[in-house]
Amino acid sequence: MGSLQPNPSTIGKEPGVRLPSNGKTIYHRPLNRSKTAEISQASFAYLFGEMITYAQRRVKGIQELEQRLNVQGHSIGLKLLDLLLFREPARSQQRPTTIIALLHFIKQTVWQHLFARQADRLEKSANPDTPDEYMIIDNEPLVNQFVSVPREMSQLNCAAFVAGIVEGVCDGADFPARVTAHTVAEGEMWPGKTVFLVKFRSEVVEREAFLTKT
Repeated sequence: MGSLQPNPSTIGKEPGVRLPSNGKTIYHRPLNRSKTAEISQASFAYLFGEMITYAQRRVKGIQELEQRLNVQGHSIGLKLLDLLLFREPARSQQRPTTIIALLHFIKQTVWQHLFARQADRLEKSANPDTPDEYMIIDNEPLVNQFVSVPREMSQLNCAAFVAGIVEGVCDGADFPARVTAHTVAEGEMWPGKTVFLVKFRSEVVEREAFLTKT
């Protein structure tokens, strides 16, 4: 059996992205082509584990690690908003115009796209001093099901990645917010229950109050 020989046409060329012979890439595919596609949980667990390993490099603590996971999710959320709105029926392709409409879109449409189900609950802060805070509750976040957290990092919640996605959706919809993930265990039934705290900027709350009065 002869040995493999280099292709003369590639000698001396810088390595780069190889394109299909027909010249088409993933960007040529219709956006609705993968609308109902799913990936296996094993594949997702492997990829997400690698993302955590990458984010964990040279971090000084849990807070910095969660911030890196948040940043990784943020860019996805920005793009996901446009994709999901594009896939809506033509008559409903309008961006959410109120806080509640946006949060319901995230609880239902975004969660359904990412996890094949809706988030469990949506709540508004009962504290009159924090009218800018809302909570999206997931009793069993998929991203935490395949992550083994060391005892010394028990405060880590890898759903910070999902918090970043939610934050990206909010920013992309022109409702800038800070979103963080907090573990709120509920007995033996929901030990990984997570509250995504959505804290909108003051100008968003002021705009909402103004529009409500008009």
